[in-house]
Amino acid sequence: MSLRGGRPCRTMAGMKNALQVISRMVADRVVAAYAVTGAVAALNYIEPTLTEDLDILISVEGLDDQPRSGLVTLAPVFAYLRNAGYADLRNEGIVIEGWPVQFLPVANDLDAEGLAEANEIEIESPNGGAPVRVRVLRAEHLVATALNVGRPKDLIRITQFLTEQAVDLSLLRAVLGRHKLRHAWSRFCAQTGVRDPYAVDS
Repeated sequence: MSLRGGRPCRTMAGMKNALQVISRMVADRVVAAYAVTGAVAALNYIEPTLTEDLDILISVEGLDDQPRSGLVTLAPVFAYLRNAGYADLRNEGIVIEGWPVQFLPVANDLDAEGLAEANEIEIESPNGGAPVRVRVLRAEHLVATALNVGRPKDLIRITQFLTEQAVDLSLLRAVLGRHKLRHAWSRFCAQTGVRDPYAVDS
């Protein structure tokens, strides 16, 4: 499987290099696990939309340099990247190989499940190099997260997933049920006229 999208080779090469840096952060135990989320993750399932940043869902659970209070700090992430030469900030993210990257710690059970069940895909190199294997949230978790956040652009993205039949409605129904998003989904369906996955047979 390959990440879809029609970006210029330089930009796609930058994304590949940024993801290689992020993968090394796991190997170096700066983060415990990661998965691409947001608009870039959606490129794997639906037609491209304009995006200039890269959202990365991360877990730091079990790492030695996290405080025992349970609060998550991104200080080790920023220190690691600064030592690797990445210190510039843009669009609320730290710039890695030309891409502003926003690191989003797991904040709820939906995030934790999405991270645990993320798909592993390959991003093809635009210059013929070896592909990079990265973890990307499943379509159902992307839709559920967009619904939970509820910004206008998130709701537009949900509609695009449905229009392009890029989400398994039965699996989505299960995710929405587990994370108490059924009422939010019903409101969304009423507003947009889309089919409710709760009406789909198991």
